[in-house]
Amino acid sequence: MWQEYVFPQSVPQALEVLRAYAGTARIIAGGTDLVIQLKEDDGGVKCLLDITRLQELREITIEGGIISIGAAVTYREALASPLLQEKAPMLLEACREVGSPQIRNVGTIVGNIVNAQPAADAAIALLALDAEVEIASAVGLRREPLGSLFLDVGLCRVDPTSELVTKVLFRALGEDQGTAFERLAKRRALALPMLNVAAVVTVKGGLFQDARLAMGPVAPVPFRARKAETFLASKPVTSESIAQAARLASEEAEPRSSVLRGSREYRKEMVTVFVRRALERASAKWL
Repeated sequence: MWQEYVFPQSVPQALEVLRAYAGTARIIAGGTDLVIQLKEDDGGVKCLLDITRLQELREITIEGGIISIGAAVTYREALASPLLQEKAPMLLEACREVGSPQIRNVGTIVGNIVNAQPAADAAIALLALDAEVEIASAVGLRREPLGSLFLDVGLCRVDPTSELVTKVLFRALGEDQGTAFERLAKRRALALPMLNVAAVVTVKGGLFQDARLAMGPVAPVPFRARKAETFLASKPVTSESIAQAARLASEEAEPRSSVLRGSREYRKEMVTVFVRRALERASAKWL
């Protein structure tokens, strides 16, 4: 069990503490997943670094059409942001589905990313938004595509013993774009998703110029339906093209049977239904 609880005064100081503890310190913000993990197996952790007092990590900003959400921003703070309400409504659809009010009050969007679960609602939405993350380490700052971080169930490429995700970034919604988030669960709160789907479409002249479809849990990591996306490019915005893309997404999906989430066969069928719903809602003003 940890003996030290530290509030760093800056990101460089947080990195210095990580270095000093040589693999036995961990970053904490909301802690809704981390504390449970440490109770089950503390892994020799001796120090927790609480980043919630770092103002630079609590900001939601936009510059040059790029939205930035700091690593300590909670779901509740995101849901209350006028900027995100206008420019990233689909992300907020996903945030509303997370846990319960108590969890949304303290849990963070970046925490949803680094926990690397294949059905993480906010991470699925951000994957469809083509997000990047900024990572601080002893050698400086770097940016990585969000999708490149996910290695396996619960396994993220960010090294928690020496690195800190400072923010997640993505482009604001444009006039020629539509978005939607759909979720299948046994109840409306405190339920693991059986399936979640995020869709972002760009439409010009009645044709899909671009489409991004993210899904979970249909693979060990949050998943992009690339074949369906490729199919939609330059296709007319019609119910028929959407239905075909939904079928292709189902073919790509490889969910496994689960007592908690249902059979593989049922969930593959639901991929068709929920991808179609997401695309129809995202494309509604052009249909």
